[in-house]
Amino acid sequence: MAGESAGAVGSRIWTIPNLLSMLRLALVPVFLVFIVRGDDIVALVVLVVASFTDLLDGYLARRLGQVTRLGQLLDPAADRLYIFAALIGLAARDLVPWWIVVLIVARDVFLLVLGVVLANHGYGPLPVHQLGKVATFALFFGLPVIMLGFAFPAVAPVSEPIGWAITLWGAFLYWWAGIIYAIETARVIRMPRVEDDPRSDTLEQGG
Repeated sequence: MAGESAGAVGSRIWTIPNLLSMLRLALVPVFLVFIVRGDDIVALVVLVVASFTDLLDGYLARRLGQVTRLGQLLDPAADRLYIFAALIGLAARDLVPWWIVVLIVARDVFLLVLGVVLANHGYGPLPVHQLGKVATFALFFGLPVIMLGFAFPAVAPVSEPIGWAITLWGAFLYWWAGIIYAIETARVIRMPRVEDDPRSDTLEQGG
């Protein structure tokens, strides 16, 4: 019975969608190396491949009925790592200011602290807010548009202003979503707890 249970867990982990998500994660350091080296065209190709695997694993997960908790965790983690890699790689070349790197990283550290506060009160992480998804998408889209100008200087006069506008708007929304999470965290930890509440691990309502 125990062996069957372990096998069932393993089969849920080693699904095609999860393997694609792991491949996407494995490409993050490759993406970062190419950015730091200034190979922006190759870095953009890696990002396109990673984005394609993201779309494909989401489609396959729904099509094959293989949506797993691991996959739900890997996808947003990969998005954030690509954002961090792009920011750090470009900042290392003095192409973007370090303050925007600090701004984005500080927001995720802020959310990590909120997660610790929730855990100390017996709650799991809050549901992802739609604004947070929009902010992440804006950053994930805006930074490559900036990179496009470095890869192809002819389009830089158009791509850089557009990329910066999207990126800065994304950074604003990123922190706005963080403030919403903080307000929601304060609301949740003030709620009276029911000792035997089986939902204490995850908050289904409250988004």
